[in-house]
Amino acid sequence: MPFEFINLSIPDVILIKPKIFFDERGFFLETYKSTDFAIGGIKRDFVQDNLSFSKKDVLRGLHYQLNPYAQGKLVTVLKGSIFDVAVDIREGSPFFKKWISAILTEKNRYMLWIPEGFAHGFLSLEDDTLVLYKNTKEYEPSLDRGIIWNDPEIGIDWPIKHPILSSKDSKHPLIRDAEKNFIYGEL
Repeated sequence: MPFEFINLSIPDVILIKPKIFFDERGFFLETYKSTDFAIGGIKRDFVQDNLSFSKKDVLRGLHYQLNPYAQGKLVTVLKGSIFDVAVDIREGSPFFKKWISAILTEKNRYMLWIPEGFAHGFLSLEDDTLVLYKNTKEYEPSLDRGIIWNDPEIGIDWPIKHPILSSKDSKHPLIRDAEKNFIYGEL
């Protein structure tokens, strides 16, 4: 199998390490294969791809969509590097309000699977960072929600004190005030 699937401390979030084949021309790797991903515990269909470009110190998030358009995301970095974060916002989860992070870079080519029911955000660690993520649902603006990046109740240990934020991201509510409709164990 050209992938290694690693369940992190929040087991539903999976770090994927692809097998990279190097030679004198460069490298080759598979970024997605439905049969291998199903064996690795990710049995989803992806319907939309997103690409973001960020300067160093740009923080995007924490974002999610409400049901019935909750999005699972498969995140990878094409250029640069990010501090990628997932926060469990499923009521009744033993990991509710807990967060997990991974460093994704153009060199390690790691991917992070963030299932439905999680808020997602990332900090760009380099200029000209390109992040590609596959989504299990299409973007639905009316169900787009967020949580403020520095919510003390969540306590994410971001490697920055003063990130560059969009106007929208700087106004997200605390988790206790954010609209959520995710129940642990339901998909």
